Amino acid sequence: MKIFFRRIHLYLGLAAGLIITISCLTGAMLVFETDITQALNHDRYFVTPAGNRLPLDTLAARVQQVVPKAKIARIQVFADPNRTVQVLFEEGKKKEGKEGKEGKGERAEKQEKAKGDKPGKEAPKKKEKGRTAFVNPYTGQVIELYSYQNTFYYKIFSLHRWLLSGDTGKVIIGSSTFIFLFILITGIILWIPKTKNILQQRLKIKWDGNWKRVNNDLHVVLGFYTSIFLFIIAFTGLTWSFQWFSNAFYAPIGGTKQATMPNSAPVVADANQVISFETAVTAVQKADPTAFFYTVAAPKDSAATFVVNALPKNANIEVATTTYYVDQHAGNIVSSQTFAERQLNQQVKSLIKPIHTGALYGTPTKILWLMIALMGAIFPTTGTLMWINRTRKKKKKAPAKTPLQESVTA
Repeated sequence: MKIFFRRIHLYLGLAAGLIITISCLTGAMLVFETDITQALNHDRYFVTPAGNRLPLDTLAARVQQVVPKAKIARIQVFADPNRTVQVLFEEGKKKEGKEGKEGKGERAEKQEKAKGDKPGKEAPKKKEKGRTAFVNPYTGQVIELYSYQNTFYYKIFSLHRWLLSGDTGKVIIGSSTFIFLFILITGIILWIPKTKNILQQRLKIKWDGNWKRVNNDLHVVLGFYTSIFLFIIAFTGLTWSFQWFSNAFYAPIGGTKQATMPNSAPVVADANQVISFETAVTAVQKADPTAFFYTVAAPKDSAATFVVNALPKNANIEVATTTYYVDQHAGNIVSSQTFAERQLNQQVKSLIKPIHTGALYGTPTKILWLMIALMGAIFPTTGTLMWINRTRKKKKKAPAKTPLQESVTA
């Protein structure tokens, strides 16, 4: 039976090894993307406090002065007085050129597929739709207009998700990831030792052995220790690669239905009057004054609420925000929902990305995920070398033909 699994393990590894290596290497590069980006662009994210903060609506107006057609969609303000305010805005529909296609979010991509559009469109992260203005909260200066699609890391992200090839690359990455799951499963089956002595050999690397032994141990020993983590990374990645996989995964826990936002409660005051971004955030700050940050999204229509997400001080996970719904006319909090109060499918969907990227518990899990990704990148190479060494060894053991055998063959 192990011969069968060994062949499956080998053939799948040879078929998808290169793509797996690319996926793991690019994934490793993305683990500390936020940290590296902030370190290399310090002036974009940090300022020196000077006086009182300007109202959020004043900052939004400054952005609209720089970009007249900007439609403010979301504003993020940090409790840290040294952080800039981030204003996410949209500039209306773009023409269907190459850049316009690449600038669409995943939701737009799904809509286009439903309409029967041709494949090949490359979709960025949903959160990067539009551009972000980094604004000094004390002076109102627009420090930078930022577009993720124009960055080095977006190229790495596109290579990681689509091989820079749109839908075709997305299918290749997804298929290779699916194959990777079977490689990991068959690898564990092949790792199971028959004796205690073999077990000891498969739990530690013999660094003083020859290069073939070290290569073998790097593949077998490290493969055992990293397999469960690589399986988690690959499994979560598949939820973005294939819609059928995502549907099957979320179906048992309530599907992918989003939380419904409450409408504004009816008020006696003038319904045409809409509160400011500042008023909406202030209402939430009174309810949760110690949050790390507040992100306020504008109402989608005249009956909707302001949606303010606040990350509690005691939260260990960055996505574990509390959502507040603020009446756009009266300025009062209509309702709120903590992360623990969300439906199970909504909690899981929020956790998929930090689990996949290693950002779940901050720096410690990022370091672990970086090491896991780098080790995952070397397994196709070490496995191929093991196969080559075995093939050469079998050829050397093959008996040489005698003169009589050669004459008969001739």
